[in-house]
Amino acid sequence: MFRIGDLKQMTKKKPIIKLENVWKTYKVGETLIHALRGLDLEVYKDEFLAVQGPSGSGKSTAMNLIGCLDIPTKGKIHLDGKNIARLHESDLAQIRGKKIGFIFQQFNLLNTLTALENVMLPLIFQGVPLTTRMKKATEMLKKVGLGDRMNHTPAQLSGGQQQRVAIARSLIVDPEVILADEPTGNLDSKTGKEIMDLLKDLNKKEKKTVVLVTHDNHLAKMAERTVFLKDGKITKEQKKRLKK
Repeated sequence: MFRIGDLKQMTKKKPIIKLENVWKTYKVGETLIHALRGLDLEVYKDEFLAVQGPSGSGKSTAMNLIGCLDIPTKGKIHLDGKNIARLHESDLAQIRGKKIGFIFQQFNLLNTLTALENVMLPLIFQGVPLTTRMKKATEMLKKVGLGDRMNHTPAQLSGGQQQRVAIARSLIVDPEVILADEPTGNLDSKTGKEIMDLLKDLNKKEKKTVVLVTHDNHLAKMAERTVFLKDGKITKEQKKRLKK
């Protein structure tokens, strides 16, 4: 059971991300589709948060907004206290490149590049010299247990290994927040558990803020806090007891 003392401990923290009355509306022909309907959400530094909901609940839309991949139709999104809801794409891209790491269900690796080259990609866009890129990418691949697979292409790697490459790529910019969208969706249960254990280690040992987007109740239970979305709104919230 969650205790009042745990709530006080959580509320002492300052949110690293805060969504206030966020709406996202799409127009399809003459029809307006409200993907998010006045969403209020706070993400705290160093926490492991799960955003859970069925298909069409708005969870992926929420992730896109948290990750600066999109802007809301209305409402405010504060990142480190700054409202980013109306920034230009170039400014959002700068924030994404420095503060946020993404892990997707489909891995999104370039098939013509090696694991090392895929991991180096984010640093190319930041103008980091080649020798530095190679050194950092090598360190990240070793961290996720792929030190002996650096020169393999995605086709030469298993699904779990490809997801580890994607995780290494997300970590290379040393992001404050890691957004994982159904990261085990294309993996078998054993490999999926290994990926979730890796995410938990990044949260506990490396103090990374992790936001997991999932429809899977089993995965959501691994987070310290879960918010449930339905029809673009949070319907309930659950917190684990914080260990002393």
